[in-house]
Amino acid sequence: MQRASGILLHPTALPGPFHIGDLGGETFAFIDFLVRAGQSVWQILPLGPTGYGHSPYNALSAFAGNPVLIDLQQLVDCGDLDGSRLEAVIKQSDGINFNQVHMLKSSLLQEAGQQFFSKPTMTRHQAFDKFCYEQSDWLEDFSLFMALREAFSGQAWSEWPESLRAREPEVLNAWKEKLEERCLHYKYQQFVFTEQWHKLKAYANRNGVQIFGDIPIFVAYDSADVWANQQLFQLDEHGRATAIAGVPPDYFSETGQRWGNPLYRWDQLEAEDFRWWLRRFEHQLQSSDMVRIDHFRGFQACWSIPPDEETAVNGHWEEVPGRKLFEILCKKRTTLPIVAEDLGIITPEVEKLRDDFGFPGMKVLQFAFDSGPDNPYLPENLTENSVVYTGTHDNDTTLGWWHGLTKEQKDRIRKYLGTHRPEMPWALIRLAMASTANLCIIPCQDLLSLDKEARFNTPGQAMGNWDWQITSGELSDELADRLHRLTNKYHRLIDQ
Repeated sequence: MQRASGILLHPTALPGPFHIGDLGGETFAFIDFLVRAGQSVWQILPLGPTGYGHSPYNALSAFAGNPVLIDLQQLVDCGDLDGSRLEAVIKQSDGINFNQVHMLKSSLLQEAGQQFFSKPTMTRHQAFDKFCYEQSDWLEDFSLFMALREAFSGQAWSEWPESLRAREPEVLNAWKEKLEERCLHYKYQQFVFTEQWHKLKAYANRNGVQIFGDIPIFVAYDSADVWANQQLFQLDEHGRATAIAGVPPDYFSETGQRWGNPLYRWDQLEAEDFRWWLRRFEHQLQSSDMVRIDHFRGFQACWSIPPDEETAVNGHWEEVPGRKLFEILCKKRTTLPIVAEDLGIITPEVEKLRDDFGFPGMKVLQFAFDSGPDNPYLPENLTENSVVYTGTHDNDTTLGWWHGLTKEQKDRIRKYLGTHRPEMPWALIRLAMASTANLCIIPCQDLLSLDKEARFNTPGQAMGNWDWQITSGELSDELADRLHRLTNKYHRLIDQ
């Protein structure tokens, strides 16, 4: 990994015509900003279709893209949507909230799909058929899952009739025939999302910017993945989870985090030569140039919580054969552009798994000052094969973090920095840039010097996350110049 730097910003946080970012012009403009600022990496969060709470880590599919990110103007340009209709809806969208955005865009995508199928264009329809064929291993189940979810008024699959929960072949075929039109609609959404995402990724790569994706180790219980692959998860005969994921008490929570995702049956995954996981990695690495594995320690052991427990305190560790999976991956790919999210309770076994495969770990400077000189997050203790952050999407902004410290904590940091009046958050940004870590990633909120109101996620808080958004013009030329100078000073520029 070359010495480089980049910015962490999820696409939904960019400006957009419906008060939520999409894959349109503002996203291409953000890549232009990265180039002007000398940045060569854009880190994003998972791109899947979000469920409850709009969390990117609680998606309805591990393979599908989020339709809310589709740029509707591009659908106008290719003839799938009427331009005057889009303009009228945009004018009426002032003041709508996150939930209403999803409903509004869903309605317009429905119109676009109807237009697409009513006026077939040979080239695009051939591309659609090719897409459906190449992605059929997940797309068939996902499209039916979404159509059924719609037919049953948004109920989780565990609430569907028993014959559907159990995926009885005759019943599945009958519902496929009944919902064929709706299944086509959901396939169209994924086709368009993939078109637009790969167009954006190609633009980034041509301009010397790599996409740094994110793959959560677990999937949501109410997802196409669990419904379609129940044998791969710890479920009872009725499809209910018998063990759920989380983490024990740590820095973020005194009672741990009870995520609620079903745990895998790793014995079954291994018996199938990890086919599902291999396909997932392949799919992700087609959509990004490098990928962060969220909760990497779960490939060595997972925290197993009984489903009737209200917190994550009363759980236990279950070892998993992650090493065998990565050995197979290494045989299939000459390089594995993987970053291990190794924060929290990390054991020597987890560190060995990470290091044996050469995966860079994550270092967060906000964690560097709460102990002595041996703190592994202090800049002088970092290794080259690591990724340094001021904070992540799960942290407060650096300015919010600074304002929340005690006088004693601030004095310790002032002494370390050698100044009584550190310019936060840029003092921490400089530390990250100057560190020996090969890759430096700065959350966009820190570049903009934003306080706690711009925090993207608070772990353990179910609602009120993921909806922060920048406004047009905040990523100014002056900011790009300042970041470019700092990037050049600490030898992180890459010829673009």
